[in-house]
Amino acid sequence: MSPEGTPQTATRVLVVDDEPQIVRALVINLKARRYEVDAAHDGATALRLAAARHPDVVVLDLGLPDMDGVEVIKGLRGWTRVPILVLSARHSSDEKVEALDAGADDYVTKPFGMDELLARLRAAVRRAEPVGGGGDDVIVDTGEFTVDLVAKKVNKGGRDVRLTPTEWHLLEVLVRNTGRLVSQKQLLQEVWGPSYGTETNYLRVYMAQLRRKLEADPSHPKHFVTEPGMGYRFER
Repeated sequence: MSPEGTPQTATRVLVVDDEPQIVRALVINLKARRYEVDAAHDGATALRLAAARHPDVVVLDLGLPDMDGVEVIKGLRGWTRVPILVLSARHSSDEKVEALDAGADDYVTKPFGMDELLARLRAAVRRAEPVGGGGDDVIVDTGEFTVDLVAKKVNKGGRDVRLTPTEWHLLEVLVRNTGRLVSQKQLLQEVWGPSYGTETNYLRVYMAQLRRKLEADPSHPKHFVTEPGMGYRFER
């Protein structure tokens, strides 16, 4: 009988951390759940392994010996939308926002519980997977950009807009509820998972990123509307 939390098909994880004991603990726990695991102890090796092995998810420490983890995130985001789960002993919200802003999908502060980290890792992988469902061949056109819910593509001015898996998932929930207020709690739970009900800073960061990428005037959004203290609404 497979351990609880085992993926249906082998999921490849790239673990990037310069602390051998953390790498060892992660490798043991992930392999016990039938994940395939590659490990890197610095940023250069991480970028090289990611290009060679094409992981399904990256677990990345920010404090690396050769470069800041944020630079690794930016390097990965130059060519891949792979989910990135950041580990760090840094507690400042500015550093968390910087990592999320660079393209990370989630953030776990050290020290962390293995069960929590594995749950967040599963959630990050799940968000990156295609959502099944028939009859959803919908293309939403705002006049400024189009959202193809089946192809999972956004086009603005004739060019595809690159979104991270988390940005796409947030956009998808809002677009499927066009014109309706979606509460902060509902968005957090649908995009990040059932244990995320209060991390409203995640929503602020990701809504800002969507507005920057898609709105004509991000400071005066037409399509991604905030209802203060309540939630967000997508308007065509």
